[in-house]
Amino acid sequence: MTKSEAKKLVEQARAAWDAEEWLRAAELYEQVLAHFPDLEVSAVWWYDAALAHKFLRNWAKAYELGREAAARSPRGEGDPAYWNLGIAATIQRDWATARDAWTGFGIQLPDGEGQIDGRFGHACVRLDTGGEREVVWIERLCPTRGRVVNVPVTGGRRYGEIVVHDGEPKGERVVEGSTFPVFDELLLFEASPLPTLEVTVAAGEAADLEALVQLFTDHDFGAEPASSVRILCACCSEGTHEQQRTTEAGAQQVSLAAPEEEARRLLEQWAAETAIGRTWSGLTAVG
Repeated sequence: MTKSEAKKLVEQARAAWDAEEWLRAAELYEQVLAHFPDLEVSAVWWYDAALAHKFLRNWAKAYELGREAAARSPRGEGDPAYWNLGIAATIQRDWATARDAWTGFGIQLPDGEGQIDGRFGHACVRLDTGGEREVVWIERLCPTRGRVVNVPVTGGRRYGEIVVHDGEPKGERVVEGSTFPVFDELLLFEASPLPTLEVTVAAGEAADLEALVQLFTDHDFGAEPASSVRILCACCSEGTHEQQRTTEAGAQQVSLAAPEEEARRLLEQWAAETAIGRTWSGLTAVG
């Protein structure tokens, strides 16, 4: 292949990219890279080819091409080639490559080898299940993985599952003056063994409901009062939204994440802690 032929293929690849024809764009770039892997501009072609496969959720190819892109990118300067490789390597469970990618991007990781289970703060993830989209809170375990710490209302999703999310925020949540990014989910990385239950509770005071949530949290389970769920349109969801940490007294449905027997025990414990004002009924499994 001559350089003039390569130039025509690159032009075609860019046109395919603009048309969001990701597979064609990637294939055209790969044709050129087979002959010109190490030109100064080749790093950009490797990156775009890998990114196209990321858009296609072809993680094996995103990983393969992402390694080539990162190998030609400067380390420690926040180059996105390392971030995309970190995502793909995580999904492939190649922890050595993932660790090297995050370090290459410029992120300091906890010491160790293998799977990264650090403390990277809290964020939100927009779950995408069969067209249903729900924003949940996560505890970030690494730059791209997080454990869900809400009880999702979307069918089939569970408290405690681990998701992989994208790197570009699509919205923000502001809580008590602190801003948290909202990322789109890329895939479910690890399912949760905890079933989802629903129960009707009556709480005399908001503090009673808060005590129930805290009791389940203290046992590594989840409790999500219906009064804490907010419905937003897609436009608002992807913007900046200020949230209040509020719970309301009265009778309402609460979603729970716990084995049924444990849930019954904790509900009985919660109800017995005060003489009046706390009752529950109708504990049922969901899904």
